[in-house]
Amino acid sequence: MSTNRKYNNDSIKSLKGADRVRKRPGVIFGSDGLEGCEHSVFEILSNSIDEAREGFGNQIKITKFDDGSIEIEDFGRGIPVDFNKSENKYNWELIFCELYAGGKYNTNNAQNYEYSLGLNGLGLCATQYASEYMDVEIYRDGKKFTLYFEHGENIGGLKSEETSRKQTGTKIKWKPDIQVFTDIMIPSAYFESVLKRQAIVNSGLTFIYKDNEKTQEFFYKNGIKDYVEEIAGDNALSSVIYCNSERKGRDRADKPEYKVKLSCAFAFSNRVKLMEYYHNSSWLEHGGSPERAAKQAFVSEINSFLKKNNKYNKNESKITFSDIEDCLIFVSSSFSTQTSYENQTKKSITNKFIYEAMTDFLKHHLEVYFIENPIESEKIANQILINKRSREKAEKTRLNLKKTLLGSVDMVNRVHKFVDCRTRDKSLRELYIVEGDSALGACKQSRDANFQAIIPVRGKILNCLKSDYDKIFKNDIIRDIIKVLGCGVEVKSKANKELSLFNIDGLKWNKIIICTDADVDGFQIRTLILTMIYRLTPTLIQKDFVYIAQSPLFEIKTKNKTYFAYNEQEKVNILSKLDKTNEKYDISRSKGLGENEPDMMWLTTMCPQTRRLIKVTPEEAEKTSDMFNLMLGDNLQGRKDFISEFGANYISQADIS
Repeated sequence: MSTNRKYNNDSIKSLKGADRVRKRPGVIFGSDGLEGCEHSVFEILSNSIDEAREGFGNQIKITKFDDGSIEIEDFGRGIPVDFNKSENKYNWELIFCELYAGGKYNTNNAQNYEYSLGLNGLGLCATQYASEYMDVEIYRDGKKFTLYFEHGENIGGLKSEETSRKQTGTKIKWKPDIQVFTDIMIPSAYFESVLKRQAIVNSGLTFIYKDNEKTQEFFYKNGIKDYVEEIAGDNALSSVIYCNSERKGRDRADKPEYKVKLSCAFAFSNRVKLMEYYHNSSWLEHGGSPERAAKQAFVSEINSFLKKNNKYNKNESKITFSDIEDCLIFVSSSFSTQTSYENQTKKSITNKFIYEAMTDFLKHHLEVYFIENPIESEKIANQILINKRSREKAEKTRLNLKKTLLGSVDMVNRVHKFVDCRTRDKSLRELYIVEGDSALGACKQSRDANFQAIIPVRGKILNCLKSDYDKIFKNDIIRDIIKVLGCGVEVKSKANKELSLFNIDGLKWNKIIICTDADVDGFQIRTLILTMIYRLTPTLIQKDFVYIAQSPLFEIKTKNKTYFAYNEQEKVNILSKLDKTNEKYDISRSKGLGENEPDMMWLTTMCPQTRRLIKVTPEEAEKTSDMFNLMLGDNLQGRKDFISEFGANYISQADIS
């Protein structure tokens, strides 16, 4: 690491003038790439749109040139450029050379630009700063004013001359600076898309776009209503519904009141779908408040209609917005005198009151529509239910396929502490389910790695007889064991979101061997594992795949040999033989699996020629399940009766051992 770089008082710098944008364009435009360059164009366009919406001019001309430069001309009032006494500066300097300067800060006081796209006084100045050059013509007060800028600096000041042109307006031609943006060649598709959207939400305003020799006009007389009709075509499920309203409210009790104009157009179709949201004519690509309002209102009202008309099947889940969206064409255009954009790029708004007002507005109109149009309502309801049931069926199919495919994935990479074997031959593979990490270590050293795999059980697993499926399928140990088995479970439950349904062909093992210590805890863990298999995969027991590995109770050592006794009777028999030959011996209780030497583990528990395995049969599994249920289940009286009758037998056996 370098130690020569200093960070002291002289390290702090302040960007000034054009450098505030040129060095960090992403802060204003969202990026320094093509998307940021495109947004700089929209900043100029939005000023012209604001003028037209105020009632000044009904046409905007946009020209794209081959070198990447752009020209936008409007026929509004023309930008004020003369001296501003309150600011002690010329207005052209404030607008073109000062960030946070403009005429749209009092939109909530019924002054200019009540419903404005531009709010922050950044766009025109920032675009000028980010340009290779900017050439401005302004027509107002019977004069033509001109300004010229290069790389963010004004050249020559303001010039004016008398003009015979009666039509006021502003024409700005500029070229985005390649030193600021990484790409300035904006495709025609961007202009066509933006201008069409602006024509949709600014009814009666004509946009004329020129690119080389091609000229296009974008115009919608009735705005969003015409647009939805265009998308829906002649074969929609419903007619186009258009509604509007104007409201007043606050985002918070202590915040100022502001006005909101709401308009929506929508139709239902089984061929096309569309969701678009606009605010102050800016396309809200990321939605925000209007999107949340639409989702809430449509789900609430359509779900209410389905319930009232008994459209749901018994125990059927309710619809989601995706079921509605699949057959909905919806366009909203709202305006407000106060707007909280998520950021300068204006792709989402966050106003709380707009969300509340639009939710209430849509709910009301939907409720009325469903009452007044019973035939269309029936068609819409049936289509939404088709969408819902198709989605649920597809999700179920996808989930089952996912579970099946997951079953074929190498378990070593997915199950904690599982130790796989080498062979892929199912007729040879054996899975040892062992008690704890210590047994895992001992068995791992003792096994034949070619065909014997191991998975440890961490403590006592869940009692699958007493637990419901929701709890069972959330248990990590149970899920891991079933995943390693590979055959899925013989249980159909909503709680099973991860494990596949049972398929014996998916089983990866010839033998499943439960291997626990020969003590009370070991026996209980063994019983819990057997109970799990009996409840979730009983076919494995029926088809003789499940075994119990017997561990010796006693280790009897002589000078030349070690004997293992698996029960009391075997111990007595071995000792009797040794007594007859007068051999000296040492007898000890066998250690737990984790304490055994690898050679002993192999010989007594894992070697196919010398180990002892107990095959678990369906009858034994059922008896085990019944006994386990009696001892740990809810039958308190049955448990008392059993202990009263047979308890003495178990006490005496414990005393003997």
